[in-house]
Amino acid sequence: MRTTSILWGLLFAATACAPITAGNNTGPVVSTAEGPVSGLARNGVYEFRGIPYAAPPVGNLRWMPPQPVAKWKEPRDATHFGNICAQVTTLGVFAGPASVDEDCLYLNVFTTKLVNGNAPASGGLPLIVWIHGGGNVDGTAADYDGSKLATGGPTGVPTVVVTINYRLGLFGFLAHPALNAENHPFADYGIMDIQAALRWVQRNAAAFGGDPARVTLGGQSAGATDTGANVIAPSSAGLFHRAIFQSSPLNAMPPLSLGLTRGSDFGTAAGCGAEADAATAACLRALSASRVLQLQGTAGANGPYVTGPMVDGSVVPISPNTAWTTGRFNRMPIMAGNVQDEATFGIGITEYFSAPTQAPINAAQYVANLTTTYSGPEYAGGPNYPKGTVDAVLKQYPPGNDPPMALNLAGSQVGACRNRHIDALWSKWSDVPVFAYEFNDRHAPYYFPKLPGFTPLAAHTIDIQFLFPQWHGGILGVPGASQSPELTKDEQRLSDQLVGAWTRFAKSGNPNESGNAPWPRFLNQEGVPEYLSQNVPTLSTFTNEQFGANHNCKFWDGVIVYQP
Repeated sequence: MRTTSILWGLLFAATACAPITAGNNTGPVVSTAEGPVSGLARNGVYEFRGIPYAAPPVGNLRWMPPQPVAKWKEPRDATHFGNICAQVTTLGVFAGPASVDEDCLYLNVFTTKLVNGNAPASGGLPLIVWIHGGGNVDGTAADYDGSKLATGGPTGVPTVVVTINYRLGLFGFLAHPALNAENHPFADYGIMDIQAALRWVQRNAAAFGGDPARVTLGGQSAGATDTGANVIAPSSAGLFHRAIFQSSPLNAMPPLSLGLTRGSDFGTAAGCGAEADAATAACLRALSASRVLQLQGTAGANGPYVTGPMVDGSVVPISPNTAWTTGRFNRMPIMAGNVQDEATFGIGITEYFSAPTQAPINAAQYVANLTTTYSGPEYAGGPNYPKGTVDAVLKQYPPGNDPPMALNLAGSQVGACRNRHIDALWSKWSDVPVFAYEFNDRHAPYYFPKLPGFTPLAAHTIDIQFLFPQWHGGILGVPGASQSPELTKDEQRLSDQLVGAWTRFAKSGNPNESGNAPWPRFLNQEGVPEYLSQNVPTLSTFTNEQFGANHNCKFWDGVIVYQP
């Protein structure tokens, strides 16, 4: 997936213009603001793994905003990834291994250019800070190889890539009366971790050859959610300058009231109670990590106390829909999109955990799924769907002879239409150029084991491997397990094109070399919304009308409800 001669040329050029030192002949050493780190050189890319960006959030620092890490003087070994954040719901092949480590606030840097010491940023490379997905309950930065993005690929721009860990599940997102009363920002601790990583980037970008004035924050799935939370957060202003939402733009977040209800219930279940006093807070912090995870969920599902990122009133002061509608967010260039078959990921996870036969869902299960989805609130704590929504959706999407495919269409198309709505909200602000896309390669390798009656198509997560080579989920995931073992020649070309677009966007806020092609701006020069189709054998475009027709948006626009 790499052109070795070109990459070594980049390596030699970087070395010639930016002297580096070596510690004990083990690899390059960079002086960060916190202390020197000794990394490694691999395939023409310098890698620095497991750099702490905040103090371990353990003991009295559990459920506290991230604190500064203690500085060091001797070169720190940065050749191994840091601990995986505590997690239990690994969703089979998606993530893992499960972990009880709370000492996990580490990041990794991939770069082709190093600058010894605290050099000025002039001439520095753009940076991409990447937030891994996993529902904000699982996953790790160690699974994401940023080396291809760091080179820019054959057509892109050399870029400094930073991948980060952040607190997950109940450790990262918990509202409780006792914690909230401690006179510090609360609830969205995982979002605060990401902000701490971004501040680390501002301090240290230049030492790794980067320009702190050209930082892109992006992520996939939960990483896209967290990107959106930071786009909204006033305390993130100036820490990054472009945003990438990969499956998909942030639409809604639960309110603090729901988080408090679940957090109080968690405290009670843990034996600490729901009081707003110091003794209750101390009890919560004295819980073992294993006990917290036991209450958090199982390998296949979250428990009743998990909320995830919420509108806490401080870090995230307003709902996404309010932010996008009123313009009260950190306005910047945005790149956002979805895969064509987002819902097959969840269908596959459900089948993977179904006992005892891993059978595909049947018609009765399909009806039960849609009935649950479209009865009551649109999301936890959100506005209710109108009466009759279930019948309307079932009429549009009857189970027929293929309930899994019907569920894929019903689940994927609603999300695509919701994304289109958000693209339009963003685009009405003149200082928010939007580049929208859909990933349409329905034959790429997938990392799930073969399941009866299950075809992933362009599933949620399937596009990650096009940017992070050989990405295949957690320790049980296998590259190409259910199809071909590697990307085809055409898919390699698509990977090169996407890496080029991602890195050009990081450089200039435009994924094209210049102008409006091949990736059209969502509102082009004629004011017409357009989308890029990411597919093989070649890129193409959709008009807004075509995209709407492909996803039955005429129907869904009358169904979807949005938080005020």
